[in-house]
Amino acid sequence: MDGGEKSWLDLLKRTFGFASFRPLQREIIRETMAGRDVFALLPTGGGKSLCFQLPALLRPGLTVVVSPLIALMKDQVDALQAAGVRATFLNSTLQTDEARQRLRGLHRHEYSLLYAAPERLMLSGFLADLLQWNVNLIAVDEAHCISEWGHDFRPEYRQLAQLREHFPPVPLMALTATATTRVREDIVKLLRLREPACFVASFNRPNLHYRVVAKAKPSAQVLDFLRQHRRDSGIIYCQSRNGAERLAQQLSQNGVAARPYHAGLSAADRSEHQELFLRDEVRVMCATIAFGMGINKPNVRFVIHYDLPKNIEGYYQETGRAGRDGLPAECVLLFSAGDTVKQQRFIEEKPPEEQQIAREQLRQIVHYAECNGCRRAELLRYFGELLPEGNCAGCDNCLAPRATFDGTISAQKLLSCVFRIRQKTRFGVGLNHVVEVLTGAETEKIERWGHRALSTYGIGNEHSRPQWQAIGRELIRLGFLRQDAGKFSTLELTEEGLAVLRQRKTIVLTMPMTAPEANRKNPRAGEIACDEELFEALRQLRKRLADERNVPAYIVFSDVALRQMARYYPVDEEQFARISGVGEKKQREFGAAFLAEIEKHLGTHPRQIFAEDSFR
Repeated sequence: MDGGEKSWLDLLKRTFGFASFRPLQREIIRETMAGRDVFALLPTGGGKSLCFQLPALLRPGLTVVVSPLIALMKDQVDALQAAGVRATFLNSTLQTDEARQRLRGLHRHEYSLLYAAPERLMLSGFLADLLQWNVNLIAVDEAHCISEWGHDFRPEYRQLAQLREHFPPVPLMALTATATTRVREDIVKLLRLREPACFVASFNRPNLHYRVVAKAKPSAQVLDFLRQHRRDSGIIYCQSRNGAERLAQQLSQNGVAARPYHAGLSAADRSEHQELFLRDEVRVMCATIAFGMGINKPNVRFVIHYDLPKNIEGYYQETGRAGRDGLPAECVLLFSAGDTVKQQRFIEEKPPEEQQIAREQLRQIVHYAECNGCRRAELLRYFGELLPEGNCAGCDNCLAPRATFDGTISAQKLLSCVFRIRQKTRFGVGLNHVVEVLTGAETEKIERWGHRALSTYGIGNEHSRPQWQAIGRELIRLGFLRQDAGKFSTLELTEEGLAVLRQRKTIVLTMPMTAPEANRKNPRAGEIACDEELFEALRQLRKRLADERNVPAYIVFSDVALRQMARYYPVDEEQFARISGVGEKKQREFGAAFLAEIEKHLGTHPRQIFAEDSFR
């Protein structure tokens, strides 16, 4: 590390309170400081913002950050100002006088960072102003919005292609948290990045614990979970607006501070509910997927999917809103086969050209929900990444593997039924019809196609229909059956499936989910054991200080910082400065209050000792 990079670390600690960089941050900053265009894909919580914030402080001039998210602009500017950084934003929420005051400050070169929405940035008058403000870097956040193949395409982002013409020598940085190879290529092409340095981080979030629970009485299951996590805040994703409203009402009636969030609410209500959540006045947000993008709340301790997500990419992005501070967080998916049927109905309402892709995406998320292997490995495989460890120690299937049973007879019955149906009618049918034949149903199709006469008709009464459905889906996952991606999802035997029938191979199947509680004996990734009573006292102090300043609590200090304080018990300014997130300005502003609270606690409580507890 050369002297220049040593100064970066000094600035990182002085301003942001961090002693080291996260993966790829140093390399991205190095390329940016060298004047190169950069494409960076870092997962949620991976520290994207620092990649342009630190260079903004290292060079004269103005760094412009393009963001589509009004709430996130204010949030990031509040956090930067709390750290002593000269930052501002311009968007439609500002009164005319306030906007003029900020523009005057920009003309006087008073700011290092400016956040703006793409539509404002591309106004001709605003572009003319930018040319006078000595722009040294343009960072395009949420860059996937420029691609029609991205999950949140925004037409106004297409105008950003003109930035290269207006600012030819200024380096561009494109940042996103989730993008397929196709979207990555689109971003580079549409923003006209010049031979960019490309960085793609791991999609693995070790501190997130993944769990799928058999959905029975979902509102009662959610209440039970919340009673076990009384101090934690989180998001519950629902499929519909009505579902989000109903669940928020049920939780409120049971003493849980909850609010709904969906596109059907007025802008004022959405803003109010979001602000209450950010400030820990409301601890649970019951939301549709309209909520979450750009939410910078680091202490979201759980994300529950009340209904089945449409696809793995959306599920990954939504669960990624938990645990942004690196501390352990829970990601729980309530799953029932009935939700699959609902999603199939929604798919049938889509234009024909979109249905096949949607069915494949549904198949992938159902496979994730029902698989008996490592869930983390399943998610990473979707993004083209392999998990080298055999056991992630952070999902239900790895911590409490589901029991298996000899399913040879059941598998032979179902495979034989598929074979007999195709043999008789010369065409395939879907899994529902196969199950109806096995269980001796009396339907119009069974009568019309003569399937009552099949030798497999009614031979499967040892299992219920949902159990046969689960067995059928597992046989598809195991490669014994192939399911067509078309409207009727017809089944046919693979070569491996035929071999099972011919050779009577033993087939081991997985018992249905019974929602076992994960084993908690091993520490979870990111866990910081601490004096929980002191941690709670420090949380209350943080809340009071934040309310006085009219900002969310995490703007003062993160949960990571509070847990370190409650573990290491700093007693003077030198020790307090070693806590993660304590920079010079926060030391001056908050150090005395937190040190006094720790001293007060130690006056009435013994100091707890933790393993490897030497204070760094």
